[in-house]
Amino acid sequence: MNEPRTVLRVVVIDDHAMFRAGVRAELERLGAGRVHVVGEAADVPSAVRLLDDLRPDVVLLDVHMPGGGGPEVIRQRPAATYLALSVSDAAEDVIGVIRAGARGYVTKNISAAGLIDAIEQVAAGDAVFSPRLAGFVLDAFAGTIDVAQVDEDLDRLTEREREVMRLIARGYAYKEVAKELFISIKTVETHVSNVLRKLQLSSRHELTRWANDRRLI
Repeated sequence: MNEPRTVLRVVVIDDHAMFRAGVRAELERLGAGRVHVVGEAADVPSAVRLLDDLRPDVVLLDVHMPGGGGPEVIRQRPAATYLALSVSDAAEDVIGVIRAGARGYVTKNISAAGLIDAIEQVAAGDAVFSPRLAGFVLDAFAGTIDVAQVDEDLDRLTEREREVMRLIARGYAYKEVAKELFISIKTVETHVSNVLRKLQLSSRHELTRWANDRRLI
């Protein structure tokens, strides 16, 4: 006689309410009898309180959010089991949250079925990564990516400057960056100027090459 499957208790931590609602709906639709979302949080302080109260089996954790981001949640409550779920596929985000203690990292374009499988894998103690992201972690441990230097370079930039840098490096026009981040074109120009100055670069072409070399895009 087969043992009954344990239903995993999951908490979703993300600062976008609509995304949390979508994850909850999909997990409840496809994951009945396998996973159950027991709580949600939108920032670091509320996440820490929720984890203390609920003690979930797996925490789905966004990388960027108010209060210090996903790594800060892990630092404050390291005993929980974390699976990073983020729109970002930048090397420094992947490596940063894994260094903090997450068991895996998948991007938000993952299917609901794939996410349920990933939750069960990390709950069982396995490490789970989207295929492209696994290479970042392997390269970091192999020394191909100089993680310390990447961190030092990025520490010079504000969070908004990092967002602008990635979009510009991916080929976005200033107008497209402004629309994506809900800021003015003039503000985009100011951020780009600051990024180039802080990184000691002279053009968008150099910025794209700089970001590509560090696997930030």
